[in-house]
Amino acid sequence: MYCRIGIFTFLTAIKMNKNENAEQPTIVKYVEGNYGGIQLMSLSRYALGYVVRGSKQIYYGDTHYTVSRGDVFYMGVGNHYVENLPDEGRPFEQIVVYYSPELLQRILLQLNMSYVMNITNTHHCERCRRLNHVAVAASPTLRSFFMHTASYLQDDNFMHDETAESIKMTELIYLIVSHEDDCLKSKVLSNVDSSHDNFEQIIHSNIFHDVSIEDLAAMCNRSLTSFKKEFKRHYFVPPHRWFIRQRLMQARLLLISTSKSISEIGIECTFPNTSHFIKLFKKEYGSTPAIYRIRHCSGSVQEPAAEGEKRISTPVESMAM
Repeated sequence: MYCRIGIFTFLTAIKMNKNENAEQPTIVKYVEGNYGGIQLMSLSRYALGYVVRGSKQIYYGDTHYTVSRGDVFYMGVGNHYVENLPDEGRPFEQIVVYYSPELLQRILLQLNMSYVMNITNTHHCERCRRLNHVAVAASPTLRSFFMHTASYLQDDNFMHDETAESIKMTELIYLIVSHEDDCLKSKVLSNVDSSHDNFEQIIHSNIFHDVSIEDLAAMCNRSLTSFKKEFKRHYFVPPHRWFIRQRLMQARLLLISTSKSISEIGIECTFPNTSHFIKLFKKEYGSTPAIYRIRHCSGSVQEPAAEGEKRISTPVESMAM
């Protein structure tokens, strides 16, 4: 038994195959006529988007965040679980701009030199600091920018004009950084550090690889001690706990969206054996994978607790690192 929820991966290299230059932005309009369910979106570059029609749900742990029509959203490098919802039979539509930190640095330097802009970033928000995405209601100028961009995307000449895309990207960054400080501006300006970007790319590309913390530290050209400190600055928890949590989130999605067996899911999510996977899953979500699958497909099953056992929903316990 499994829920009929679709799952597929957006491969940005395929979706954006018209442009392989990392320092060149890519602007894409997505139209989804059919409901695709929860999707795993893997980003190798940063994304700024605008919901033209319908709404988007972004999942993080047991929480989901709604991006409504007319909202601008930011998504960082890495994996995101999203659900795009059509609007009363009309297709879901969004415009997304993909960019690299090198491009952002170049644009900010250009704006500084051309307009002597005093760019500030004084916004401090616990929610946007911890999450790898934010969404805000678009200002009138941003709304106008994206609607004009939508009309440009209907022109084949624009689709193959890198100069036009660069101009639009510069305009978008100008509109964001010249605005008052908020979550969106803070997230965008946090992308300037390319070393930060490289660190995140290495971490996210190894979520489902069986690599040691020592190997990851070496890949990032850091000592084990400095790697752990920097990792905690980025993700707020020790490496081992974070990796287990990411794998469990993927396992949970596979449980409700595929008919794969528990052991297959455990192997796919890089757990050493099925019993270890079940133990960690129950510690994180309060039920075994099998019961979780049934409960979230039928919504009616309660797991019987063993005698003397308390139902738990505590986070995954970190191992000594």
